[in-house]
Amino acid sequence: MNQRAFIAAAAATLLSTSFLATAVMAQTAPAKEKCYGIAKAGQNDCANLAGTHSCAGQSKVDNDKGEWKYVPAGTCGTMKGMTAEQAKKAAMEKKS
Repeated sequence: MNQRAFIAAAAATLLSTSFLATAVMAQTAPAKEKCYGIAKAGQNDCANLAGTHSCAGQSKVDNDKGEWKYVPAGTCGTMKGMTAEQAKKAAMEKKS
């Protein structure tokens, strides 16, 4: 086997191994959900409902109903948080 064929075979093996490892990790990773109204100031995970910022860590107050954090699936309710739909509804009621 020449050197070029050996390198190509090694690269193919490495790529296929990384694809398999990624698939296994995705299957074993715990499911997450967005939970609104539980993030402390500066600890949100991404953009808020109002669209006033689009990045993590930019919330200004604790437990803002428009800010969210990822939590393990099924735990948001026990943390007294809200789903996206519930948070949108609360925001609409606040405007009325």
